Amino acid sequence: YGFQAQPTGFPGGFFVPPVQNQPTMDRTIWMPIPPSIPNCPPGLEYLTQQIDKVLIHQEHELLEIVTGFETKNKYELKNALGQRVYFATEDTDCLTRNCCGAARPFTLRVVDNLGREVITLQRPLRCSSCCCPCCLQEMEVQAPPGTTVGYVVQNWHACLPKFTIQDEKRMDILKITGPCIVCRCCEDINFEVMSVDETCAVGRISKQWTGLVQEMFTDTDNFGISFPMDLDVKMKAVMIGACFLIVSLSFTNTGYKLTFIAMFK
Repeated sequence: YGFQAQPTGFPGGFFVPPVQNQPTMDRTIWMPIPPSIPNCPPGLEYLTQQIDKVLIHQEHELLEIVTGFETKNKYELKNALGQRVYFATEDTDCLTRNCCGAARPFTLRVVDNLGREVITLQRPLRCSSCCCPCCLQEMEVQAPPGTTVGYVVQNWHACLPKFTIQDEKRMDILKITGPCIVCRCCEDINFEVMSVDETCAVGRISKQWTGLVQEMFTDTDNFGISFPMDLDVKMKAVMIGACFLIVSLSFTNTGYKLTFIAMFK
């Protein structure tokens, strides 16, 4: 679906912040701002620059670590070189976060290195129980904000976590299937990414075991997404949304430090 050649290049005619390619006070290195590309949603040009992997790191929140009080999640999105590509912040209220837990609705705002909101992930309040198949979880992916480019939809199954990646017209593009038990000790947990007919494995989302101390006593997540470089840039944005939905639905408030790696053949 939507595979296309992706142009490469470097900034031209853009304001480049002085932190580009230089470490900041917190040693953050920013990815160079790419040039504008025809028919590419503004801000998604970063995903066309020979990128086949996005690493996502949840920032430490001291209040949450010490008290267990759920705070707004913040994430850094980096490329394989460790350069920051985007920064994401959860937009929820205190009551919703601490009362609804993993089922809470939220808006996740993804901004680029210039502070522009380029991707908006919207998750409404829905049911996550297999007993209510008519109101399962869903996430809408907008790029830019206000323009829908795809959806991530939870599918009903008696015991397996299953999801479907859809485009803006609600056409199914990919399927994702996880294990029956998403909490295991000393081993990885894999979510298989399949073709629409589920006959061909095209990738995997894996929660990696990182050691007993980190798993039990920290509440920060690390995960990543790998995809073909020539995958349609809109579907790359939807894949980012899929990872955030799986993390928030399956592993919120478990006390684990998680690593997700989606690998596509």
